[in-house]
Amino acid sequence: MRSYPNGPAGRAAAALAASLAVLVPLFAGAGPAVADDGRPDRDFTIEDPRVTESSGLAASRAHPGVYWTHNDSDDGPYVFAVDSRTGKTLATITMSGVGEPRDVEGISIGPDGDIYVGDIGDNLDGTWSHVWIYRFPEPKTLQDATVTAVQYDVKYADGARNAEALMVHPKTGRAYIASKNEDGGGLYEGPAKLTTGSTNVFRRVDEVPWVTDGAFSPDGTRLVLRSYFSAREYVFEKGRLGEDRPVRAPFQRQAESVTYTADGSALMFGSEGARSGVVRVEVEGGPGSGSGSGADSGSGSDEGSGSAAKGGGEAGGRDGNVALGAAVVVGAAVLWLALKRRRG
Repeated sequence: MRSYPNGPAGRAAAALAASLAVLVPLFAGAGPAVADDGRPDRDFTIEDPRVTESSGLAASRAHPGVYWTHNDSDDGPYVFAVDSRTGKTLATITMSGVGEPRDVEGISIGPDGDIYVGDIGDNLDGTWSHVWIYRFPEPKTLQDATVTAVQYDVKYADGARNAEALMVHPKTGRAYIASKNEDGGGLYEGPAKLTTGSTNVFRRVDEVPWVTDGAFSPDGTRLVLRSYFSAREYVFEKGRLGEDRPVRAPFQRQAESVTYTADGSALMFGSEGARSGVVRVEVEGGPGSGSGSGADSGSGSDEGSGSAAKGGGEAGGRDGNVALGAAVVVGAAVLWLALKRRRG
């Protein structure tokens, strides 16, 4: 869930975000639509009226074209399987055997096919002594069901903090969390194996920018981290971040989630809100990527750019609006920097 720092800068940032929420529909169009050819892994809209705060995405390993998502705070122990062909919910999974979820902010799938759900949000930046990760096997059949989940207690070695990104490495199974802070957060590495009955301590191993979600590529060699206005893809080697490059992330009203497609050919960017859109952006050098790749040195951060990166398609035809979107983003960045200087 979106949170802002306290004080004048925080109030100004919140006001700016509210203004952007009004302006975005002027240039973003009606939002992503289901692909006419019915292929999976294209732009789609989450149609389920229960999903109003989609805060995480994970591409199914067992069901092609299906994406797992969840609401964040005050929703209960629910996870939804959404079909990217139609935007419809195919299954609602209720987790049992866990406490009452507090602020679910991330979701990921491990090498064993288990789904990991991160109840890791802390909008008060350090008031909760511990957070939780829930785990259950991805269902073989997509139908409404109640599953018994394992609950892991999690603490950070350097004290409590807010976080919205949970990433499980697809080869090693090791869990990572990226904390969220206006001055930059940390990448935290969990133990080699999560255990019950004791606290799992996550240790800071690298520095990251403001992060609202993240995901590993299917082969585990890359890690993408997104924020409200941008995204970066990092080389991931031996458990550490390497060279990075910008990703042409779409501009969304409340940019909260990201995942790679199951084949690693593209990134899927999601947003909070009723009937929120999920936008596909091709990955540079990925399978089937064309000349308009998702990552390049001149990438912007607007929804129109995401469409251009895909080479047009059902979300194309917004060239005139992209300029307005880019102008809004630039203005937001300038105002944010100005506020930061005032606070300094």
